[in-house]
Amino acid sequence: MKLILDHFPNLNKKQIEQFSMLKPIYEDWNQRINVISRKDIENINLRHIIHSLSIAKFIKFKNQTKILDLGTGGGFPGIPLAILFPDCNFILVDSIKKKIMVVDNVVKELQLNNVTTFCSRVEKLDFKVDFMVTRAVAKMPKIIAWSKNGFNQKSNHSIGNGIIALKGGNISNELSSLGNLTILPIKEVIDNEYFIDKKIVYFPAKLTNS
Repeated sequence: MKLILDHFPNLNKKQIEQFSMLKPIYEDWNQRINVISRKDIENINLRHIIHSLSIAKFIKFKNQTKILDLGTGGGFPGIPLAILFPDCNFILVDSIKKKIMVVDNVVKELQLNNVTTFCSRVEKLDFKVDFMVTRAVAKMPKIIAWSKNGFNQKSNHSIGNGIIALKGGNISNELSSLGNLTILPIKEVIDNEYFIDKKIVYFPAKLTNS
């Protein structure tokens, strides 16, 4: 928990309690359904929770913002962000039923009232959101294609609505055909060697809808 508080010191009592519950909840579920790799479960605070929360170093979501977590897997980055932004609305989507079952149970144990889940492929969903967040789901051109026309036009933030993706490794080829991207190396905002090759990539919705 100290690691989380070091980077996010302004958490309230409820948030601290919820973040403290995450590791034991996932350890319990991982014994039944392997949603997090064995080596990562010991480092869940850094490799999953802090990694998810790095998005909050790029943007502070305003109240009532609607955010879709595409390919949420075990609930990342959606669940940590939902704890951090309790007045925003999160939609966690994955096409694998057992993963959504785990997410539903984590949400229930944490009493997260701002999260809804769908077991579906994202291209079959029919609603508008302000931002789409995602981690290690697919290459950016495919994510952009999936999200086409899925965004609200009006933005209440300093940046326009759009995709915020957590990416790792060499992504230059993946992004070479895309213009107007914003790329933030995570190590610039969270000083830990784990993030040396990890980035936040932002792509505005106005380009996906064009």
